[in-house]
Amino acid sequence: MNQLTNIMKKIAILAVLAILVSACINRSAVRSFERFGSGEPYDAIIVPGVPFENGEWSEVMKMRVHWAVHLYKNGTAKNIIFSGSAVYSPYVESRIMALYAAQLGVDKAHIYTEERAEHSSENLYYSYRIAKDNNLNKIALATDPFQGSFLRGFAMKIKLNDIGFLPIIFDTLGTIDLSTPMIDPKTAFVEDFQAITERENGFVRFQGTMGKYIEYKEEDDPKLKRKK
Repeated sequence: MNQLTNIMKKIAILAVLAILVSACINRSAVRSFERFGSGEPYDAIIVPGVPFENGEWSEVMKMRVHWAVHLYKNGTAKNIIFSGSAVYSPYVESRIMALYAAQLGVDKAHIYTEERAEHSSENLYYSYRIAKDNNLNKIALATDPFQGSFLRGFAMKIKLNDIGFLPIIFDTLGTIDLSTPMIDPKTAFVEDFQAITERENGFVRFQGTMGKYIEYKEEDDPKLKRKK
């Protein structure tokens, strides 16, 4: 009986901690949005990819796409750059997300796909380059607060100082119709696919996440920036 009581106490403590952490994350997201979400609309928002598996989008992909569509429809962003290659499944993540966004009402002329990135740091940088190369100069990252926190630190590390951060506010997301439109994923399918887990070990993937393999344009190279 005592053992059961102790287990229940631990579960209760963990539940309270989870609620507190969630509340802190949401407050942090609200503060970030208040800082970066005012003023003129962003020329583009960057949305990192998520694997598309078993013919369905995950809850994470769903909330990222719906948040991006929300920012587009309310005038916060003029364009959306979805980022991600075929990494863990044979579907190009950015194309899948673009298909969903188009079905949710985003004009295809305002959707860009970045199809090279295999890690979140690459999602950020390669999408940043697509924006700059298309004269989309006011740019923000729009993703969940967990990933956004890491990528905000990474952006500071590589001195991308002109990126805003519009993390998902879960209270706002809860007011949105999170429906699942029908798409045809065939156009995002990659033949002869090999998952990243078959090509790279865990350490190499970790280095990729930390941005080790990014091919920078000379003007963005953080090593050259530090010398100036």
